[in-house]
Amino acid sequence: MAQTRIGIWLIGARGGVATTALVGLAALRRGLIGTDGLTTELPPFVGLPMPRFRDLVASGHEIRRLALFEEAQRLAREFRLPSPEVVEACREDLEAVDRRIRPGTALGVGPRIASLASMEVPADPSPRAAIDRLRADLTDFVAAEDLAHLVVVNVASTEAPVAMAELPSTWPALASQLEQPGACPVPASTLYAIAALEAGYSYINFTPSLGSAPEAVDELARRQKTRHMGCDGKTGETLMKSVLAPMFARRNLPVMSWVGHNIFGNLDGKVLDDPVNKQAKVRSKDQLLGDILGYRPQSHVSIEYIESLGDWKTAWDHIHFRGFLGVAMTLQFIWQGCDSVLAAPLVLDLVRLTEAARRQGWIGRMPFLAPFFKSPYGVTEQAFDRQFAMLLERAGGGTD
Repeated sequence: MAQTRIGIWLIGARGGVATTALVGLAALRRGLIGTDGLTTELPPFVGLPMPRFRDLVASGHEIRRLALFEEAQRLAREFRLPSPEVVEACREDLEAVDRRIRPGTALGVGPRIASLASMEVPADPSPRAAIDRLRADLTDFVAAEDLAHLVVVNVASTEAPVAMAELPSTWPALASQLEQPGACPVPASTLYAIAALEAGYSYINFTPSLGSAPEAVDELARRQKTRHMGCDGKTGETLMKSVLAPMFARRNLPVMSWVGHNIFGNLDGKVLDDPVNKQAKVRSKDQLLGDILGYRPQSHVSIEYIESLGDWKTAWDHIHFRGFLGVAMTLQFIWQGCDSVLAAPLVLDLVRLTEAARRQGWIGRMPFLAPFFKSPYGVTEQAFDRQFAMLLERAGGGTD
């Protein structure tokens, strides 16, 4: 009998997004919730060769010591997500995942994220040693659970930005550099990506961290005949920008300035409170305006950590634009949403669509997944409707 079980390996497996995704997956399998928020449940996608929810098996890497079920209870108690009744009904599933989670790496994560580590994280002597250990965790999981394939998804905290120009542009050159002990030349998100791709598995970077963005890592993916995509899940304010900015462009309403303020209080917000880590997120949220409008208006993006808000994020945007007769006008919107609840279904969608792409023989970057990301690899189109048309075209097509 052909293998049908597919693995989900979450980097940051006990964080808010991962925990919410895992509760959601268990609740879907048990028939406790509907499919709201899941793009893959829309009619155009039901014919794709995607895994069923009951065929998905989860685990991951983590550097913090806490219990997954207790974290889900905390989210339900403090932030009203998900309901306590759903969490309790999924306890057995969460505890099973918890037993499979392995220690991640603190190599190349930067001081802010390293300060969060509470597990006995191995002191990897070199990037290559870290990659080999992480890859062994992945392959052991696939063998133990008799999986047909594994999709690794990075939902960990945002790392400090790394300039790709400072990294080798070919896989052999980067592979050689990874053998060197001492200071890590690449961040942890890229070490995880290399571990997954070397093993022939798929990798998705849901964060603004470097991940699989370097050309050398894309070369590795193609050598191994696997696939990857990123970066930075598009869930809230930036999603609104990608919908509204085309309206201004197509109505010839010049945008003079666009200001966005974001406040939230979860762990990601705490990490982004460090100005170094914040740089990567701000850059990802701000860059699409110029691509869509064809010019760069004055813009400002702020991200502030407000502890009391927890996982509930508020974004307030002020758009100053010019109309006929040179009259200046204003559009404002307020987006209030639960960060993890917005992100979690996208994680499940990306896993299912990535596995469908594997079954259809796709290799390399997956540009048709662009509507899920703020900064999609290799894609210049930023308007959401046109990105979604790319996904729809792929859903109706065959192999590339």
